[in-house]
Amino acid sequence: MLIKICGITNEEDALLSVAMGATALGFVFAPSKRQVSVGKVSDIVKRLPPGVLTIGVFRDSDPKTVVRTVREAGLRGAQLHGRESVAQVDEVVAELGWVMKGVVAGSPDAQRCNRYRTDLVLFDSPEPGSGVPYDWALLADVPKDIRCVVSGGLTPDNVALAIETVRPFGVDVSSGVEREPGKKDASKVRRFVQAALSAFDETSSVS
Repeated sequence: MLIKICGITNEEDALLSVAMGATALGFVFAPSKRQVSVGKVSDIVKRLPPGVLTIGVFRDSDPKTVVRTVREAGLRGAQLHGRESVAQVDEVVAELGWVMKGVVAGSPDAQRCNRYRTDLVLFDSPEPGSGVPYDWALLADVPKDIRCVVSGGLTPDNVALAIETVRPFGVDVSSGVEREPGKKDASKVRRFVQAALSAFDETSSVS
C-alpha cells in the first residue's frame, strides 16, 4: 500500500505529510509550479524519519540526469512521468532499482504498461498536476500483472471511492491537498490520508 503526497516544496509540508501517515513523498524536478532544486530537496530529506519512500519526479529527462539528480538529492527512487522509452526506463531501473512509470489513463502506453519493468505504474490524467479527474473505468483494461497507482484529480472526498473502484496498490495526490500550488493544507492532507487508509483497510478485508 502506497499513499504518496506529491509536489512537496518545503520541509514543513514534508514533515506534516509523514506525521499524518503518508508513506511516500514526491519532489518535482520537471518544469512545474512545484519544481524544486536538488539542494532544497537534499536538505528536506535529511530531516525525514527513516522508512519514508522519497521519489524524484521527472518528465523526459535523459536517464543519466535522472540518476545523478536522485543520488545528489538523497532520494530512494524516481518517477518517470513523460514519454520515456522502455530502454530509457530500463536504464534508470538498472541504476536506481526503484522506479515508478507514469502513464496517461486510457492511452496506448497505459494499455501496454507491463512492458515497463518498474515497481509500480501510475495512471494520471492527460494534464498531470492539474487536479483534473478522469473516468476510473479507463483502468479496467490495464494489464493485471502490474501494481497500479491512481493519480489525477484525487481529493479527500473521492479517494475512498477511487480505491474501492480500482483496487489499486496506491494513490497519489498533489493539488487535491493544497491551499495554493506548492503549499499543502494540513486539514486536507489529514483527511486524504485517513480516507485512503480506511478504504485500503476495507478493501483488503473483503478481498
